[in-house]
Amino acid sequence: MQVTTDPLYNHLLSSHFHITNQTKNHKKMTKNILLSLLIISLTILEFSTIVESRSRARMYLKLQCRSALYPDLCVQTLLPYVTKTGLPSSRLLAEISLASCLSKARFTKAYLNMVANKLNETEANLGNNQAIEECIQQINDGVNQITQSFKELQKIGKDGDENFVWHETNVQTWVSAALTDATTCIDGILMGGISSKREQAMIKARLLNVKELASNSLAMFSHFTRRYRASRGIKNPQILS
Repeated sequence: MQVTTDPLYNHLLSSHFHITNQTKNHKKMTKNILLSLLIISLTILEFSTIVESRSRARMYLKLQCRSALYPDLCVQTLLPYVTKTGLPSSRLLAEISLASCLSKARFTKAYLNMVANKLNETEANLGNNQAIEECIQQINDGVNQITQSFKELQKIGKDGDENFVWHETNVQTWVSAALTDATTCIDGILMGGISSKREQAMIKARLLNVKELASNSLAMFSHFTRRYRASRGIKNPQILS
């Protein structure tokens, strides 16, 4: 096969390949740009959907938490459990509130045990240790009461509406007792002479959180029971009397 050596021909051939390569590169670049734009658009759409869903969930929770003494904490506690697939019922919100309170009470009890172990290392802190030990006992009682309350809440509706008032009263009594225990514990720690102001502040902050969660749990439980009564036609005890 004869290979031409004509300079003009070679130049035209080289220009043709150069233009062809430029065209291919341009098409490839255009395709990559379009793909990038598509990915960005989908990301923005997904982000917008998430933001809209979270905004809707937050508005829903603000309505549910408006009767709570600590509404901001109420929304903050419940928001992680609200998904874009649906909004939790008042019953589920009450269960989540109690479960969150129980979890925080357990962590607080563990923290108090750690502080007590530190104080046990020195006899000089005997008075401080007594205040901590009493607080641990109170928080332990609170943990048991919240645990009972959670189990009692789950029984509502499973054994007939005739037992509703019994379950309702038990939950209210036990959560109120846990709230009182946390309050008493705070007072005891503040009056117990904890030498470290930093330690005292950290204990108080944890106990206050338990107290506020217990208060909100009562509010969410009351919200649930009002709706349950209305849906089942159950009258309040005051009306019955």
